[in-house]
Amino acid sequence: MKFLHSMIRTMNEKEMVKFYCELIGLKSGKRIRLEDCYLQYLTDDITGTEIELTINDDYSDYIKGNQFGHFAFGCKNIDEIGQKIKEMGYKWKIEPFYLKEVDTKIAFIEDPDGNEIEFIEEK
Repeated sequence: MKFLHSMIRTMNEKEMVKFYCELIGLKSGKRIRLEDCYLQYLTDDITGTEIELTINDDYSDYIKGNQFGHFAFGCKNIDEIGQKIKEMGYKWKIEPFYLKEVDTKIAFIEDPDGNEIEFIEEK
């Protein structure tokens, strides 16, 4: 598996992009509209790892400093991951589904401490 991205929710996309691009040196990449939010990707040119800024339409429940979302890992076959999850006694938080905006299947699980992990099937 390959580590792909960490997700952070933001109320101030412009300032977050400025911080991570101008100070940290990430590059602003693709921006995607989903049903209830925008996703703005910031990429590390050295490793290819990304920060996914999520700009929800409704962010009334955000608390500053408490907007970490999830880690994302790329996998070759999400169904094989599902089998391993079942064998190990874990369960999907969100079962695999096709996300047309990025043309692939994704799914979510929680680690033992409740942190969200996203799996993205890479082609």
